[in-house]
Amino acid sequence: MTEAAFPDVGRHDNIGAMEPLSPDEIARYHRHILLPEIGGAGQQKLKAARVLVIGAGGLGAPILQYLAAAGVGTLGIVDDDRVSLSNLQRQVIHDSGTIGELKTESAAFAIARLNPHVRLIRFEERFSPEAARRQLSGFDLLIDGSDNFDTRYAAADAAEEARIPLVTGAVGRFDGSLTVLKPYESAEDGTLYPCYRDLFPEAPPAGLIPACAEAGIIGALTGVIGTMMAMEAIKLITGAGEPLVGRLLLYDALSARFDTVRYRRRRTRERQTG
Repeated sequence: MTEAAFPDVGRHDNIGAMEPLSPDEIARYHRHILLPEIGGAGQQKLKAARVLVIGAGGLGAPILQYLAAAGVGTLGIVDDDRVSLSNLQRQVIHDSGTIGELKTESAAFAIARLNPHVRLIRFEERFSPEAARRQLSGFDLLIDGSDNFDTRYAAADAAEEARIPLVTGAVGRFDGSLTVLKPYESAEDGTLYPCYRDLFPEAPPAGLIPACAEAGIIGALTGVIGTMMAMEAIKLITGAGEPLVGRLLLYDALSARFDTVRYRRRRTRERQTG
């Protein structure tokens, strides 16, 4: 783990404990502060937020860029990969000059250029069930931009155990999807919100869904889905709007069509867990 800027990673649980916005930050985030749904209080929540992002690739790139630009105070990046030439068609946080560098390092430099107020913590390793508790320590929101089901299930389990929200998304060829998970909370009718396995009970057989390296992917698609994942994170942090809890947003780039599918907690799982 490598940390940039400041060593403190404890959580801020109330606005009264938050650091005030500096004059430079007020000018930088002025367009946010003008919005009644965000305002100065919402911008302070963004500054106090600690968000861990899995992956600094196709989805992670716009997620990290927009959260940094929005003023999220602490960003963690989990990735053990290095930048390659084939990444640059979609992983826009990296550039030709960073080929061969660790993605966490390349992304950290890009974020520092974009917004020097952001604190960075780098985990140059994979997100895994064994490392999840350590990696999540001190963070209050998890965003999964990984490209495989093993990591997606591990992220969902870890976020549920830590009782923090999870924004998760996926892309393939010309299609993308995203949702928000808060399975430790209840809806207005008292039923628990669904978990990842209520949406995907089990991973598909190995080889059934080809990886991007095999099937290809249109680069701009990762920008669409990744930016929407960043938007969901901003909503969760500030309390603005209605996050995609219990709703799966689907995007078909070729037809320029969005669809939303609602899903619920499975009754069999509710009985098993009480």
